[in-house]
Amino acid sequence: MLSRRRFLAATAAVSLGAPAVLRAQPMRFAAWPFRLGVAAGDPTSDGMVLWTRLCPEPADVRGGMPMTPIAVSWEVATDKAFASIVASGEATAWPDLAHSVHVEVAGLQPDRPYFYRFHCGGERSDTGAARTLPAPGAAVGRIRFAVAGCQQYEDGLYTAWRRLAADPDLAFCYHFGDYIYENREYLSPTDRARAPAVRHHDAPECFSLDDYRRRYTLYKQDADLQAAHRALAMFPTFDDHEVQNDWTSNHGPAGTPPEIFLLRRASALQAWYEHMPVRARSMPHGGMIEMARSARIGTLLDLRLLDTRQFRTAQPCGGGFRPVCAGINDPGAQIIGGPAEQALAKALARPETRWTALAQQVMMMDLDRRTADAPSKIVNIDTWAGYAVPRARVLDHLGGRGDVVVLTGDEHQNFAGHLRDSRGRTVAVEFVSTSISSGGDGSDKRSGTDRILAENDCLTFMNDQRGFTVCEVTPDRWSTDFMVLDRVSSPGGTLSRRARFSMERGNPMLVQDA
Repeated sequence: MLSRRRFLAATAAVSLGAPAVLRAQPMRFAAWPFRLGVAAGDPTSDGMVLWTRLCPEPADVRGGMPMTPIAVSWEVATDKAFASIVASGEATAWPDLAHSVHVEVAGLQPDRPYFYRFHCGGERSDTGAARTLPAPGAAVGRIRFAVAGCQQYEDGLYTAWRRLAADPDLAFCYHFGDYIYENREYLSPTDRARAPAVRHHDAPECFSLDDYRRRYTLYKQDADLQAAHRALAMFPTFDDHEVQNDWTSNHGPAGTPPEIFLLRRASALQAWYEHMPVRARSMPHGGMIEMARSARIGTLLDLRLLDTRQFRTAQPCGGGFRPVCAGINDPGAQIIGGPAEQALAKALARPETRWTALAQQVMMMDLDRRTADAPSKIVNIDTWAGYAVPRARVLDHLGGRGDVVVLTGDEHQNFAGHLRDSRGRTVAVEFVSTSISSGGDGSDKRSGTDRILAENDCLTFMNDQRGFTVCEVTPDRWSTDFMVLDRVSSPGGTLSRRARFSMERGNPMLVQDA
């Protein structure tokens, strides 16, 4: 078995140009090995993570690979023709990690685009592009980035990824999770629209490492998703469907003992690491992953990526959408965990940038979800609204600032609204991005939208189409565009801006722009 210590030592050896701990083997392929594409992630001011996975036979449980380490070379250049190569090296694709490769490149220049590619067995990958971040202390006048996620394969085409990839002005993308869906796959009319067909029809729900690997293999073959990964770097996080719907900590499906669920969680998180462009410190250890992290974008933005799954206490009241119950006010409840909450409070107490973004997975607004007459408030327990005490603690840290924006996914709808602390003061705004495909075509408004807007004066906007959001940040203003598609059930969906909302720094109130 590949130990964490040996893997980290080997990764360091590749980065420094020293011999790897185990001798990687040369390879000749009968088919192109880069079928799952390339990706870049976790950019910094001097580098990024480069990812690929050798998989010449996607239908094979092992990807058509031998169970031996394989040498993979990589290059980074300042131009797409690779006339000016500024970094290169050799990495090891370990069979223990499904022959995936995670190269941590450093020593690059800040705030500029780079191009990268891989070579193995006489074959060459596609070329990817990624931009480094501005230096931590640099004055930054403007940055644009995307927020996207929730991409159930059966529910629609990945047209949104193709449209996102076509925007040349995006610095990076924050992926809020639900990259795959673990539940049993089903057939839908969308299947006939997707070409070439790469589906594993009637696949079962994921439980084992092989199950989860096959599911990522399926998703990763999508041409539109690959185009987005080639176009820009991502900050990936995970939500629930990378493991199991609505899981928290060691709590899985009802009736499953925690010690049994932990086996499934370990397999799921390993598969997530194997297929995401994240750093070696996020390699699974003891069945868990270091997912929470941060990125500094000059003096403009502190991007805080939170983990709302691994350290969350069990959902109160049985979960789901239900009336307010006593468990919601449990003083011992956690959603990001005590240590992470303390670290966040410390960072919020001494901001070093003009803005702070809390990039996380589930809605922080406490919405009444009633869409018809009901005797009392209905709450989505899987959101922060189901964890009133930690929610209040976090929001109470934001009072008087007016420079915090919360970025969220999970809902398969667009929302814009305000966050209030325990004293009722508006302290921040929240933008909830819709799904890439989950939920199908949708419509401008779901049934019951008007009732929810009427019941929640903190809420400014709702929309039920597929797409993504684009955030434009300057030292004094934050704007978010809700980009939506007219359809995902057939090719050629048209992208348009459904709405734009802005906030002036120091005044956490949303204004809808023309």
